[in-house]
Amino acid sequence: MGVLLIASKSDTASMTLYDAMMRLDGWSKPFTITSGDYYIHECGSVYLLVIDQIHIMADHIDLQFKKQTGLSVYDVLVLSRHVSRSNTPAMTLHAIGIPGILPYGEEGISGGKNGLLVPPSKYFASLFRRMNTLARKKKLDVDFDLTLETTHHGPILTTPTLYIEIGSTEDEWGREDVADCWAEVISDVLVMFGSKSAYFNPDLDIMIGFGGGHYAPRHKAVILNSEINVGHIIANYSLIFEQNDESESPSGPWSECIQSAVDSTRISFPQSKIFAHLDRKSFKGWQRTAIIQKLDDLGVEVRRAKQISQRE
Repeated sequence: MGVLLIASKSDTASMTLYDAMMRLDGWSKPFTITSGDYYIHECGSVYLLVIDQIHIMADHIDLQFKKQTGLSVYDVLVLSRHVSRSNTPAMTLHAIGIPGILPYGEEGISGGKNGLLVPPSKYFASLFRRMNTLARKKKLDVDFDLTLETTHHGPILTTPTLYIEIGSTEDEWGREDVADCWAEVISDVLVMFGSKSAYFNPDLDIMIGFGGGHYAPRHKAVILNSEINVGHIIANYSLIFEQNDESESPSGPWSECIQSAVDSTRISFPQSKIFAHLDRKSFKGWQRTAIIQKLDDLGVEVRRAKQISQRE
């Protein structure tokens, strides 16, 4: 079984990241399948697929790869550009899906389907922490925001998935030094050149984050300051409440969104203890109460930041 890296010829940053990965030693010659060309690393557990179409629209590419190659894949990392309104240079990563957006089942603007979450990669936290450490060592934090994002956009996949990104303009998408840093991060965490990972521990508890803005600063701080693994991180804009009377349980798609985030994360970490961390200041009191009650119904403990650091 292996991890599948996906690069898209329709994405400049994706191909910059692809070139950086290929600069690492140990890749096979290319093999051609219907989906594109792929390579197998000599470690035997990392594959790299190059496709023509833009990745956010490449629904079920994981299942197609498995069928066309006979190779078993347990995790997917998509190499991608990042775009932001502020054009802030950034190294970022995130799980995918479109949580809490109505009407459910409708095709998303950037791929995926409303309400559908893809299971998150088990390497999310490990890649984020290693990226922060290595990028700072290489002084990339002088020019780049080292960040993460809440769950958003497509494609629709079955396999646990994470997006690895360089943002936010053409000037950054072609930066080889940034791509080389990401390639080193990936090779370290996936143990492409060693016998045991010093960065990923499968036995840690799993955090799901709820609340805050798109770049989730409070959840980001917890991940950096704790030894935990991470599932979905859900922004406030995905937790939609329809409140008429504070004495009643609020209506709206927020409840289904929390259910989906928990269910999807449990697919990725079926044997692990899952807990939730709330960006408490981003919610009104009645919203926090409703969220905590819903999580309790699902058997998910809510922990504060200090508790997480103390336990791990």
